[in-house]
Amino acid sequence: MSTDATLTLARPLERALRDGHPWVYRDSIKGTASAGAVTTLVDARGVFVARGIADDSVLAMRVFTTRDESLSEPLLRVRIEEAALLRDAVISEDTDAYRLVHGEGDRLPGFVVDVYGTIAVLKTDGAGAFAWRDRFAEALKPVLEARGVRTLLRRASNAGERGPSADKSDKDDKAELVWGALDEGDGDASARRARVVVREHGMALVSDLMRGQKTGLFLDQREARRLVRSISRDRRVLNLYSYTGGFSVAAGLGRARAVESVDISQAAIDLSRESWEANALASELHHAHCEDVWKFLANKTRSRSRYDLVIADPPSFAPRADSVAKALDAYRQLHASSLALVAHGGFYLAGSCSSHVTREMFFDTIREGARKAKRSLQLIESKGAPADHPRLLAFPEGDYLKADLYRVE
Repeated sequence: MSTDATLTLARPLERALRDGHPWVYRDSIKGTASAGAVTTLVDARGVFVARGIADDSVLAMRVFTTRDESLSEPLLRVRIEEAALLRDAVISEDTDAYRLVHGEGDRLPGFVVDVYGTIAVLKTDGAGAFAWRDRFAEALKPVLEARGVRTLLRRASNAGERGPSADKSDKDDKAELVWGALDEGDGDASARRARVVVREHGMALVSDLMRGQKTGLFLDQREARRLVRSISRDRRVLNLYSYTGGFSVAAGLGRARAVESVDISQAAIDLSRESWEANALASELHHAHCEDVWKFLANKTRSRSRYDLVIADPPSFAPRADSVAKALDAYRQLHASSLALVAHGGFYLAGSCSSHVTREMFFDTIREGARKAKRSLQLIESKGAPADHPRLLAFPEGDYLKADLYRVE
């Protein structure tokens, strides 16, 4: 089998890799390979272990197969088709914004594809996947066209030094047009905007796919937004780090008494207002604040404001492993400050997208935040990423998303 490079395991990781773990760290191998090279991994005796694509970060290689088979466009096509079949089974008819390919979870490490109606966005993570972007887009095209997608955009993450870019804090490059056309804007494609209105459980959400964070929306909080909609009737709702206002709109559709959205980005605040209007919700019920969340919390604490539901789903506080300790402190303070604003018998939805912060760590920060705020909590429900964001059983690192709903006393 012809490949570009061969790496040798320096640690006994054969079982983990054959069980399905998709990462090989640089300190676990001997040898080098250029980013994007088709790489064969062998054990100390020279026996085949896996084949994948080399990276140039702390990850030496992302594993695509543990069979001695070719890593080429046909394999990519089969994996993409398998991913599409799963989405056919789990995405409801009232939703047209979903994740078609979830990187490691679909055995296509380094590649993410989100569909927004008739537009799809391909996102690569790391230099290895970036080198394969054209081949992946070619394998992707017939599957997208069969689903009615007419336009493909592409974005690349700068977070290749740590693996999959699950965390919200990643700084994404501006999207570029791969094929198809954009309906809005004139001139060069890089200057255009891909403004879309999509449906999520029937709820309309507005996004700018060219300039928004990630691929446009945080599709992984879909089920948490539906939960918020189900409990918001007659409640005063505060949505911190609101981004484009998905949780806010969900609360509005759930017949909340009043909703406030807070985000430091004016562009995000503008989109939250557009999403609110797209759902024909009364404008006087939504108040959007372009403001730093910490300053907002401090002001509301001084004024003794109270809400019946507070949502705190911030960007990643731990984009790297060495930032975990600082992140845990930030979560503790955020929980304490947010819980201080919850009325007796109200609810608190705490979210974390930090892959380096485990569920146990996150639970601990909530307990400590509650202790500091002198509040007693009942855990009502825990949400993770939905079914279109599958996780390999052998890859616990992929279990990055936490969204926990508490009743506050």
